[in-house]
Amino acid sequence: MRAHNDAEAGESLVRSRQRVIEHGEVFTPRWLVRDMVDLVVDEATRADARFLEPACGSGNFLVEVLERRLDAMRGRYRCSPFEHRHASLLGLMCLYGIELLPDNVAECRANLLDVFRAGLGLGPDDEWARAARTVLAANIVQGDALKMQTVDGRPIEFAEWAYLGRGKFQRRDFAYKDLTQRSLAGGTLFDQFDEDELFAPVRSHPVMTVGDLAAMGEERSVTAPVTASDRTSPACTSATAAESGR
Repeated sequence: MRAHNDAEAGESLVRSRQRVIEHGEVFTPRWLVRDMVDLVVDEATRADARFLEPACGSGNFLVEVLERRLDAMRGRYRCSPFEHRHASLLGLMCLYGIELLPDNVAECRANLLDVFRAGLGLGPDDEWARAARTVLAANIVQGDALKMQTVDGRPIEFAEWAYLGRGKFQRRDFAYKDLTQRSLAGGTLFDQFDEDELFAPVRSHPVMTVGDLAAMGEERSVTAPVTASDRTSPACTSATAAESGR
């Protein structure tokens, strides 16, 4: 376990005594977050490895994973800005959180967005930043992980995002309850059934681009052209194909 510096030693782990009493809210120190993520470093640096934090607070664990993931994507796709950005967005798409308190939900989304923007050098109104906001609105849910419900009593749903290559993403929504039941079915007689019999999405969405994601919730559609610098060079073809599934 690595030593932590003086600044981290003095970080506040509680917002108020009242919140500790009412919600049991105590934040994990950054040094411990890093040590825990070190245990799953291979998954943390894979764009398509999914992480769910069922009591995400302000996003300490998710931020640490995203920072490592963006660093990995920067090195892996240094020859292709186009694939670098899409792989980085996929890395964000595969991070999920559930949090009961609304201020923590807002802070978690903001923290992840700040890391994503900094990693890609984006302005606040950049199309990619707006696409990231759409993703975070779907992936960071206000609700109760134990009851598997949102604060207004609806079943929690999560979006499964997949990168299809060539700048296109697929989204399917699944009920959190079904996801947990499926994980319990592994290694049992349920293995004899096809996945579709046990694991059906509650809805599927049309294939979408970053422009489509950025335009969600807006009145207008935004589409960004692909420039010559976005095209993949031969030196990066194998890495690009492996990440995009082509």
